[in-house]
Amino acid sequence: MRLKGLFWILTLLLLVILVVMAYFVFYASSFYVFIAVEVLIFITAIYLFVFYRRIIRPLQIIGDGMALLKEQDFSSRLRRVGQTDADRIVDVFNKMMNQLKNERLYLREQNHFLDLLINASPLGVIILDPDGTIQAANPAAYKIFGLKYSDSMTGKKLTRIASPLATELTLIKKYDSQIIRLNNASIYKCTHSSFLDRGFQHPFHLIESLTEDVFKAEKKAYEKVIRMIAHEVNNTTAGITSTLDTLLDTFKDTELHDVLQIAVERCYSMSRFITDFADVVRIPEPQLREEDLNQLVSSGKRFMENVCRNQNIRIVMELSDHPPVVKIDSVLFEQVLVNILKNSVEAIGKDGEIYIRTSNDPVCLEIADTGKGIDKETKNKLFSPFFSTKPNGQGLGLIFIREVLNKHGYTFSLQTDEDGLTRFRIRM
Repeated sequence: MRLKGLFWILTLLLLVILVVMAYFVFYASSFYVFIAVEVLIFITAIYLFVFYRRIIRPLQIIGDGMALLKEQDFSSRLRRVGQTDADRIVDVFNKMMNQLKNERLYLREQNHFLDLLINASPLGVIILDPDGTIQAANPAAYKIFGLKYSDSMTGKKLTRIASPLATELTLIKKYDSQIIRLNNASIYKCTHSSFLDRGFQHPFHLIESLTEDVFKAEKKAYEKVIRMIAHEVNNTTAGITSTLDTLLDTFKDTELHDVLQIAVERCYSMSRFITDFADVVRIPEPQLREEDLNQLVSSGKRFMENVCRNQNIRIVMELSDHPPVVKIDSVLFEQVLVNILKNSVEAIGKDGEIYIRTSNDPVCLEIADTGKGIDKETKNKLFSPFFSTKPNGQGLGLIFIREVLNKHGYTFSLQTDEDGLTRFRIRM
């Protein structure tokens, strides 16, 4: 800028000199003075031309280049000015601009590929701002949380997402991974990490669904165990029962008869016990038919009414005015319903209420009880094979429920809410 100012000062000075010399020529009328003035003007004009071409023009070119960098216009190039030093700068600048253009194109392609990869990934990906606000989430994350794109997570904190999984994610320390079991029998491996972008740390969460793989592994394991146990127990009890039946006839009128009768009953009880295990493995595929959900619920309620009456437990029905029609295997579902009601009765013990509700939008069944509730330690073990909080429990009731509901394609959850009620929700 200073050199440009100097150029214009010299130009102005030349104009002043021209005016002065013209004045002298007009009044002096000397040939030599005229020649001297013409020579001086010619030399000054040449000097200004050279000054502009060698200094001012290269500076203008460099200024144009700085403007291109400021505007991040990497597609434009500078022209050579015919000077070795200036052209060397122009060549370096054009090479740098070409490299920046290629780098920007590469980054765009890479970011586009990364976006496609994240959107197609079966892993749930949630990217946060440095302040913990959700910046982006892929379709798998929306599916895991049970949300639609219309229920955008962008711009919200994880604590504002209505999902038990979101709450668990906030408890994971950075650069740590945890296996999380939810109250709907879902199992996830969750990783909390971060990456650097423009000098700022951006936390992110990776959510991998292990539910199906774990269920398959669990089922394969307990199927094998149950078959082995059932084979050994049934073979053993069959031989013992046959022998005891013979002895019962022999000692029919003796005191030993009653002892033998108890042993026989114990053998049959053991056989029924192992049969219950085997039934979990042999759950048939559901035969789906359209059924009235309100009628199915009423049938299950009638089955449990006597038990509830004996323990002073009141069943409160809150059924939808418009009976929901669902495609369901009524035989399997009635067993599910009875299992859930039995668990509610056992959780209450005596003196309590069970609330049964149905709704149409969405089609849902909810069974709530005023029992003792589910603590955090128990919640993490729900729907696990052979786990039971009952002294004589087999740990198969919830596994049977889980298998039947999964075969129907229903989603479900079991949890104790803040109002103290333990709710089993089934979405159909």
